[in-house]
Amino acid sequence: MTARLWSSIPLILILIAQPVAAQGDTENGKEVFKVCRSCHQVGDGARNTLLGPSLNGIIGRKAGTISDFAYSDANKQAGEKGLVWTEDKLLEYLRSPADFMPGNKMKFTGLKDQEDRRDIIAYLKQFSK
Repeated sequence: MTARLWSSIPLILILIAQPVAAQGDTENGKEVFKVCRSCHQVGDGARNTLLGPSLNGIIGRKAGTISDFAYSDANKQAGEKGLVWTEDKLLEYLRSPADFMPGNKMKFTGLKDQEDRRDIIAYLKQFSK
């Protein structure tokens, strides 16, 4: 019984530490976000551009719902079907936008590194409060 308890401790520690690791590094997220800046703005004074909507308030927002941006039909339909940009959904989307939402207009191929995706999400989360 004691050996079984001791062998469970590493698993327990991993499970406890997981939410902390999932939070992401906002400073690295700011750096990684530079690849997004050609199409998206975030922060004070952020506005929609011809290529992409402002990402202020993205976390918790229904897909395709900023009224003054011309979203793809795929993005608008995803919102109509109930897609809300949660951290988990953004984590999937940023890996490969074309795979996640076929037919969307975003030409970005995605971020394969999961930590970079988590970091960008942590960075964006600062502007979604």
